[in-house]
Amino acid sequence: MSQLINGLHHVTALVGDPQQNVNFYAGILGLRLVKKTINFDAPDVYHLYYGDEAGNPGTIMTFFPYPGLPRGHRGTGQLTYTSFSIAEDALDYWMERLKKYNIPFQGPVDRLEESALIFEDFDGLGLELVANTKDNRQGWSNGKIPQEYAVKGFYTVALSEEGYERTAGLLTETLQHRLVFEKGNRFRYEAGVGGPGNYVDVLCEPDAVRARPGSGTVHHVAFSTSNSQTQLDIREKIAKLGYNPTPVLDRNYFTSIYFREPGHILFEVATNPPGFTADESLTSLGQALKLPSWQEENRALIEAGLSPIVLPDFE
Repeated sequence: MSQLINGLHHVTALVGDPQQNVNFYAGILGLRLVKKTINFDAPDVYHLYYGDEAGNPGTIMTFFPYPGLPRGHRGTGQLTYTSFSIAEDALDYWMERLKKYNIPFQGPVDRLEESALIFEDFDGLGLELVANTKDNRQGWSNGKIPQEYAVKGFYTVALSEEGYERTAGLLTETLQHRLVFEKGNRFRYEAGVGGPGNYVDVLCEPDAVRARPGSGTVHHVAFSTSNSQTQLDIREKIAKLGYNPTPVLDRNYFTSIYFREPGHILFEVATNPPGFTADESLTSLGQALKLPSWQEENRALIEAGLSPIVLPDFE
């Protein structure tokens, strides 16, 4: 069987104030702002992308910031925690950094042969930093955070499900994941070459409250596929199972299909190419507001409706 799913591509969440979002992810976490664009389906709203130097698949956290959006609530039917990967000896650095910026955290928590710090961003989005020895990726060094402590990309994501069996079946039978660990109500799957950035954790939480969307909640999780042909191949498989995927949609930096998994979490399958250098050089990523071609004629109106954002100068 050909490889259709490689692992994680990106996670997209809903938040409130865009400048606060930039302050947290580019400032405190030290991720690179790799693209400043708009929500193609709501052009009055930013779409902000963060990741490693090039915004490689498996490192990309993206946001739709809606100023004044009411807070949501984590629960079943939602991706509840996004975990980032750090080096095993980076825990002390990150505990001190979170304390420095008054970010409450739990941990280190030992779990599945790893140690994690658990915390929230300014909007209440559930996050983790997972210290491990398995990740050979090099994170983005913004000149403030030492390279050896930089966030490398995703480690895993946690899907909260009322019942896990049907979601697990979709992951293993169609989305080419393998069960690699289970303990209590946590089931870990991996895709592609495996390891950090290719994990998905399914949490069986039948007694948890149902999720309520809003600021501080995840909108969807995207899986990586190599090209447009592998995307069409996986779309055909998903459609045959009755999941009703969307047509292929052009997002400028990748193409996408979307569908709801059995627990109602929105899944996306996104292509790796063309990537974020499609309309900016590697050195200038994230510096200018980029619009899809069909919105260029509306640039002045769009820019006037968006509040300016600047990169923070956090030490």
